[in-house]
Amino acid sequence: KSSLAVMGTFSKSHGKCNCGKCECDEGWSGDACQYPTHCDLTKKKSNQMCKNSQDVICSNAGTCHCGRCKCDNSDGNGLVYGKFCECDDRECIDDETEEICGGHGKCYCGNCYCEAGWHGDKCEFQCDITPWESKRRCTSPDGKICSNRGICVCGECSCHDVDPTGDWGDIHGDTCECDERDCRAVYDRYSDDFCSGHGQCNCGRCDCKVGWYGKKCEHPNSCPLSAEESIKKCQGSSDLPCSGRGKCECGKCTCYPPGDRRVYGRTCECDNRRCEDLDGVICGGHGTCSCGRCVCEKGWFGKLCQHPRKCNMTEEQSKSLCESADGILCSGKGSCHCGKCICSAEEWYISGEFCDCDDRDCDKHDGLICTGNGICSCGNCECWDGWNGNACEIWLGTEYP
Repeated sequence: KSSLAVMGTFSKSHGKCNCGKCECDEGWSGDACQYPTHCDLTKKKSNQMCKNSQDVICSNAGTCHCGRCKCDNSDGNGLVYGKFCECDDRECIDDETEEICGGHGKCYCGNCYCEAGWHGDKCEFQCDITPWESKRRCTSPDGKICSNRGICVCGECSCHDVDPTGDWGDIHGDTCECDERDCRAVYDRYSDDFCSGHGQCNCGRCDCKVGWYGKKCEHPNSCPLSAEESIKKCQGSSDLPCSGRGKCECGKCTCYPPGDRRVYGRTCECDNRRCEDLDGVICGGHGTCSCGRCVCEKGWFGKLCQHPRKCNMTEEQSKSLCESADGILCSGKGSCHCGKCICSAEEWYISGEFCDCDDRDCDKHDGLICTGNGICSCGNCECWDGWNGNACEIWLGTEYP
């Protein structure tokens, strides 16, 4: 057993250590002299003290002795342990090699934590990517490996769901960047009291309801408008308050990301990020952006001013560049101009180099594709700086509106 357990035993003076084994005082027994031979507790009280968080006595892996669990270790290997016998390291034994974590990791409370280059429930698989690539994939937006809240295993973060105190961490995200505990006024693993009951927890940050503010939505806002009046003023002609790009407080919109001048307007209706391509070039370098729409220079056209009006190709050369892998011109969903496909405007959701992508496949949040915080690229959301999540719905910036 651990030296900490032995030290705890000495402080209570229930025995002495002789050559690595405890010699218990009269009235005490157990490997660490932790069990009294006579008990003043009733059986009901004793059993109550032995119940785990699911009200199971000693996790069905031991017996209760005077309010303390004696774990089932009949084979003498000590693999079942914990205050309530909740840890069973037999779960870590590889069926084929019969080694703990296949000999490539360490076991903690029934879970294998693998060495670098190995992964799997029992560290049975060797990683097929380089350590550098694995580290790159696990690096969070703040530059930390798995946000210092998890372990990088073959390019994927295994987040710490259980911290050393035994509390559930509510940690998630591709790089463990989200910690829902930050949304609770007082952290309690059995409580759902997120954001003081006045907001929604979004990757560890509180998005407060109208009428509330504060890091955990703990402060009420004084506003002469009703909630309905406030939302109506923030909505304007848009389908969503603040066009889905900001926060409505007392009839006024705060556009986000905070400080980003590309998103503006009384109802955040202008989003000049929509003028940028995936490389951040505005209007293809051939126009200017006005309230989220490109105004092209003479001789250029297209949503991002990406098409020249004059073409130096023959029609045959142009069409050969517009044929998709199956030999169909622009996948049958657009027209070819100077070697580039112009997708049908009637089907707004068709995109891609050969009009072979359907933007409806991109994830939505609040009814908006990529939540309005990214570009849909052939079925996947490419999020703008500061945003994360399948639908770019998670703000990871340093400030939050």
